[in-house]
Amino acid sequence: MIMFIKYLLFALLVIFMVCAAAYSISSRRTADPLIQGTRRSIMNMLLGGMLVTLSLMSMFIFRGSTLNVVIEAAFLLLGLFNIFSGLRSFSYYSRMRSGS
Repeated sequence: MIMFIKYLLFALLVIFMVCAAAYSISSRRTADPLIQGTRRSIMNMLLGGMLVTLSLMSMFIFRGSTLNVVIEAAFLLLGLFNIFSGLRSFSYYSRMRSGS
């Protein structure tokens, strides 16, 4: 069961990384600032998901060290903040797009 969780987290990490790269490229190629902001907020959420996944992966792989626990907690908090920030930006740009 633990191996299945490890492989699932690795697959999620790869999916988040590829999708974040795709949204990053597409946000830089568009000229409309509202679409660009929406895509960057989605990219921010994906990067947050990637950090949370990386933190959970390291929790399953490494055990015990105080330094590992501190780094895992930092990645987890940073990832959660990125997800929150991306959701807030996404709602802002969605309201701007529907208002205009």
